[in-house]
Amino acid sequence: MTGRDELVSLNDTEKVNPPKFEKVEDMADLGYLNEASVVHNLKQRYASNMIYTYSGLFLVAVNPYYDLQIYGSEFVAAYRNKKRNEMAPHIFAIADAAFHDMLHSKENQSILITGESGAGKTENTKKVIQYLTAIAGDRNASGGAVSGSSLEQQVLSANPILESFGNAQTIRNNNSSRFGKFIRIEFNFAGQIAGANIEWYLLEKPRVTHQSKLERNYHIFYQFMRGASKTIKDKLLIDQGPEGYTFTKRCRTSIQGVDDSSEFDILTKALATTGFKPEDQQDLFRIIAAILHLGNMQFQATRNDEAVLKEQVAAEKLCHVLGIQLSEFMRALLRPSIKAGRDWVTQSRNLEQVVFSVEALARSMYERMFGNIVSRINAAMNRPDGKSTFIGVLDIAGFEILETNSYEQLCINYTNERLQQFFNRTMFVLEQEEYKREGIEWNFIDFGMDLQPTIDLIDRTKPIGIMSCLDEECVMPKATDKTFTEKLHALWNGKSDKYEVPRFAMGFTIKHYA
Repeated sequence: MTGRDELVSLNDTEKVNPPKFEKVEDMADLGYLNEASVVHNLKQRYASNMIYTYSGLFLVAVNPYYDLQIYGSEFVAAYRNKKRNEMAPHIFAIADAAFHDMLHSKENQSILITGESGAGKTENTKKVIQYLTAIAGDRNASGGAVSGSSLEQQVLSANPILESFGNAQTIRNNNSSRFGKFIRIEFNFAGQIAGANIEWYLLEKPRVTHQSKLERNYHIFYQFMRGASKTIKDKLLIDQGPEGYTFTKRCRTSIQGVDDSSEFDILTKALATTGFKPEDQQDLFRIIAAILHLGNMQFQATRNDEAVLKEQVAAEKLCHVLGIQLSEFMRALLRPSIKAGRDWVTQSRNLEQVVFSVEALARSMYERMFGNIVSRINAAMNRPDGKSTFIGVLDIAGFEILETNSYEQLCINYTNERLQQFFNRTMFVLEQEEYKREGIEWNFIDFGMDLQPTIDLIDRTKPIGIMSCLDEECVMPKATDKTFTEKLHALWNGKSDKYEVPRFAMGFTIKHYA
């Protein structure tokens, strides 16, 4: 053998499909359905800019990482009221099928968009909403245009708001959603949009204070510093760019091909469309400015190991922006009062505790602001009358493994394990029940059991899993990261092939299925 020739055992090969199956639109039609054939078919279609492929009941999307001109109004018109086999695979076909199933059966529908981080879930979610608002919008009589602050415009305007405050650049994705969401588009009996609602999950709070060098904080920080008027920034005492603030300077500060200033203009218009008045918008930017000032506060330790403020400039700016007394804020931060029995006791804090408190405050402020924004959007899109059915779109945070994985990654990946198990059981059980009805001989397989060992490791109560163990340790007075991991090692090391003790016993390793 020469060059790149390689000897492969016959047992390691798969049968090849005839040429007539090249670039087939539905992989369920393949004569030989194996992993190699599926990957080859997806690769060949992707090379021809065909990023969508059916696989039985599912639509597989391969992220091209650049804009394809396949989502314009002409494509909306082309897929409207078409049967699945009449058009090429597309996310619009899935949305249209859900819409017509809802009208025909008078039952709610859901579209599940799942995949690992960077797979394109958020973009496809936006395309579903774009399609539904286009075909089900309440057009006015004068020419059929959608009015400036109509319900449909408010539904579409929610996207840039959620992206600014909930998305960030990651290693895999320049616009990654750092939270999960379930969007309900509600319809009346005539099939017109009658309201919408957004539920959100698992916002990645640590990103507010810590990011890797190749990632960014949430988009809003950079959009605000580069796009807000000098008047607003002067009022909020923002006099530097992203390089001048601790929570934004230790990572990337710009995204190639993205103009943060222009994105800020889009954001403010979207906020206005969804009912945020100028003073409401300024209150949001006040929180962003306060978090930036919080990050710039510096402390030092005394000989008694007590934390003191190193310099007052950032603290004074923070208190001015929030309208609070500097002395009261510093007392609450450095020497807080805690209740011990019936009495209140003043407690001094060391440097590490104060830094943790500052970061926790920044994260909490951001999460509460985000929750308030979503509540305001929901209030603007709520129409109390005329609702009949809805189409739900679930865009959950994608499975991911980072260099340093925190509690948030555990929650996100656990959610994906649960979701995958539900998905497997629901879809494959339905498929196998169909075989039974048709009299096909088939040994029942529970595809959800593949995920059970990992799920047990995380949420089991006997022996206690990771979550229960964490609950216990959190109420122990002298518990530390070390005591927590040592307890986990004693419970699970050698008892589950999904659990490993890493080198030097620092932290723990989970082998995920999803």
